[in-house]
Amino acid sequence: MRTALVIGTGLMGTSAALALTSRGVEVHLYDHDESAARTAASLGAGTAGLPAEPVDLVVVAVPPGHVAATLADAMARGLGSGYLDVASVKGGPRRDLAALGCDLARYIGTHPMAGRERSGPLAATADLFEGRPWVLTPTPETDTEVLNLALELVALCRAVPVVMDADAHDRAVALVSHTPQLVSSMVAARLEHAEEAAVRLCGQGIRDVTRIAGSAPGMWMDILAANPGPVADVLADLATDLAETVAALRALQSADDDKRRGGAAGIEDILRRGNAGRAKVPGKHGTAPKAYETVAVLIGDQPGELARLFADAGAAGVNIEDVRIEHSTGQQAGLVDILVEPRSAPVLTAALRQRGWALRQ
Repeated sequence: MRTALVIGTGLMGTSAALALTSRGVEVHLYDHDESAARTAASLGAGTAGLPAEPVDLVVVAVPPGHVAATLADAMARGLGSGYLDVASVKGGPRRDLAALGCDLARYIGTHPMAGRERSGPLAATADLFEGRPWVLTPTPETDTEVLNLALELVALCRAVPVVMDADAHDRAVALVSHTPQLVSSMVAARLEHAEEAAVRLCGQGIRDVTRIAGSAPGMWMDILAANPGPVADVLADLATDLAETVAALRALQSADDDKRRGGAAGIEDILRRGNAGRAKVPGKHGTAPKAYETVAVLIGDQPGELARLFADAGAAGVNIEDVRIEHSTGQQAGLVDILVEPRSAPVLTAALRQRGWALRQ
C-alpha cells in the first residue's frame, strides 16, 4: 500500500491515518467538516483534501448510518482501488450498499475493536489499534486484492486480524460492547439525582462500572441506531435476569424461611454465573485469564510517586501484569493494586517494604 484516503477524521479515522503515515503511506484526509480534516493534518495524519489520482485504499470512518452513502459516493467518483469502512456495525451497511447497486467485490467491512471515551481528531493516537482485534467480514465475492489491502492496513496499525461473518459480528458486539455501554449509562444515571452524601461514598467499583458512561451520546446514538435488534435481544435476556434478581431480593425480606432460602439461592446463582462469565473474558495479550496476586500499596498524591513505585518493582525483578488505582475521596492519597504472578508476590512485597512503602494486607 502506497497511498490511502481516509474519509472521516474523528478518533478512528485520524488514528488510522496517523498509523499509516508513520509507516510511510501517503495519506489524504477528507471530512465534511473541513476544520476537522485540517486539525488531523496538523497532527501529522496526512494531507487535507481529496487526492488527484485514485489511491490504493479508501478508508471510510464515518458513523454507521452514513457508511453506505459515503462509500457509494466514493466508488462512483473512482477515488480508490479498494474500499473499506471501520464502523462498529457491519451487516446493515453491506445490505445498504447492495441495495444501492455498488460493486461489493471492491469493498470489505471491517471493525477495529478499539476506542476511547473521547472523540474527535485531537483524541487520536497512532497506537490506538496496537494489539487490538480488528474484525474483517469478507464474503465469497470479496476481491482478493481488497482483502489483502485490508490485511495490510491491519498489519500497519499493528492490530490482530479476526475474520467473522458480518451478522455474527453484529450479534457479538451487541453483547460485548453495545449492551455494556447502555448498562453503564443506566447505572450512572442513578447517580444524577443521588444525595451528595451517597455520591461521596463512591469507590472503585462504581468508577469501574460507570467509566464508559462518559462516552459521547451522539456517537452512541449512531451506533445503537444501526444495531438495535441484537442489542434489544441481549437487553431482553438481561431484563429477565434483573426481574428474577429483584424477586430473589424481595424474597430475602420475607418472614417465610423457605422463601428466604429460595431468594438466597437465586442471588447466589446470578453471582456464580457472573463469576463463570467473567472467567471467559480474555486476559493479558488475549490469552486465557490468569489468576494474579495483588500487592496493595498506599501511595501519596505527589509527582513521581507512581514512577518510583514502578521503578522499585522493576529493580526487584518483578513484572507488573496489571495495575489499578483507587483514590481516597477528599484525601491526598490512594491505594495502588499491583497485580503480579503468584510466585512474584512475596518477592515484590519484601522489596517494597524494604524500600519504605506502606503495604495493606
